[in-house]
Amino acid sequence: MRCSLEGTFFASKVEHESKSYNGKTLQRTGAFERVFTANQNCEHAYPTFLAVLWCAGLLCSQAPAAFAGLMYLFVRQKYFVGYLGERTQSTPGYLFGKRIILFLFLMSVAGILNYYLVLFFGSDFEMHIKAITNTISPLLLIP
Repeated sequence: MRCSLEGTFFASKVEHESKSYNGKTLQRTGAFERVFTANQNCEHAYPTFLAVLWCAGLLCSQAPAAFAGLMYLFVRQKYFVGYLGERTQSTPGYLFGKRIILFLFLMSVAGILNYYLVLFFGSDFEMHIKAITNTISPLLLIP
């Protein structure tokens, strides 16, 4: 489902933490719980990400949506690795991910509003919306 490399990395971390020293039995330790919880958090956030990514790309502009999507994958990686350490280390990745989801959601809303403006009033603001999203998308790099 998720990006295969990201999912493979997360799954390997869960597997590594779940095996005991002899490699045959499962051991539920604090480290395993952190890794498992981080993996579950990433899996639960992924459907929302896909929905807003597709809507933003189809309804607004593909390039900023693709850029935000790549940024989101890197941010989830940062969140996962931060969660393996102390939980406070995962907070920047979590907040950054929320900001990217918000950007994609606002792109989707702008695309929907533009569709209805064209439908009801004949005014097309697609070029303006694309210019704004192309300008704003690099601002996602600012932490």
